[in-house]
Amino acid sequence: MAENLQIRLAHPEEADRMAEIEAICFPPAEAASHEDVVNRMGAFPENFVVAVKDDKIVGFINGGTTDKPVLPDEFYHNITLHKKDGEIQTVFGLNVIPEYRHQGIAGELVEYFKDLAKERGKKALILTCKEHMIPFYESHGMKKLGVADSCHGGATWYDMQIWF
Repeated sequence: MAENLQIRLAHPEEADRMAEIEAICFPPAEAASHEDVVNRMGAFPENFVVAVKDDKIVGFINGGTTDKPVLPDEFYHNITLHKKDGEIQTVFGLNVIPEYRHQGIAGELVEYFKDLAKERGKKALILTCKEHMIPFYESHGMKKLGVADSCHGGATWYDMQIWF
């Protein structure tokens, strides 16, 4: 693990900080709004994991759970699609602020989230990512399925998944 790094479940009062990080890490057309982050945190707080270094949150990972092995764009905005007892864990976003990148923090977040999903009895972890992120996720055991049926933010996304 990266030096002086703590990976843990997020606290509800940290939603504002996570919304700030989301705005830093994603282009405006792709970033979850402050309201979306707060709503997600209210609906599924157990699926927010933060990275803390130098006594501040420097990154986080989050996602909903579902019974469907695909991640439709609608899931990002409609928290009612989250099924707490769903068999599949999704990743909506993996965020590490720029000055803390290339230190292994994103990898630690992914591994923690995968382990958490397994501990909770989930059968798979799924996400969509941009092409340049495919090797990163493959290095964490995920398989590329191909171009996703997503037009989120006007970008091209790829479906990735790992079954446990």
